[in-house]
Amino acid sequence: MVNYSKVYAATPSSPISLVGKTGQAVQISIHAPSQYICANRDRILPDWQKQPLFWVVIVLQRSRYPLVKITPQTETEKEHLRANFMRFGCDLAFNLQDRGYLADLIDPRTGYPLFSRPGEIPHNDTAVVKALLNYPVLKNKCRLLVHPTWGTSVYPSIFISTAPPIILELVIKSVALMHGWQEVKEEQ
Repeated sequence: MVNYSKVYAATPSSPISLVGKTGQAVQISIHAPSQYICANRDRILPDWQKQPLFWVVIVLQRSRYPLVKITPQTETEKEHLRANFMRFGCDLAFNLQDRGYLADLIDPRTGYPLFSRPGEIPHNDTAVVKALLNYPVLKNKCRLLVHPTWGTSVYPSIFISTAPPIILELVIKSVALMHGWQEVKEEQ
């Protein structure tokens, strides 16, 4: 077993709570990578193995339906949410790359990065959310997250970047507005 030193001093960010034009809720938070990603970086993200510091952005979209059963309705909803994330993630990545930061998004369908060379094993979005947010997971045909408020009506996605959290938050909020996602203040 290899022991990796902890180089990430930041604590998870407060979630950025957003709502889309149709009332769809989105939560975004910024985290240091999980131990699993750090230990398996060369197998998951080979192009990132020389990066001493990078951040994981968790994007959770609320689904209109619980995603427990595979139905034509839930499959269509998952494709819609994936497309939302892919558009948002690409705009976020290009914006950060234009600022000189390495940035990529993980395709929720395949588990592989969109812009970087894929590794020998796919990234597991659900496992990362469980590790970083401690949300429960149901084992079904695929593993499902259980959001504390939304239940199984949640679609997780992952974005990674070398940009510091303060820059990430600024750019995330700017790109979110371009996609019609307005920030809302959560009641404490």
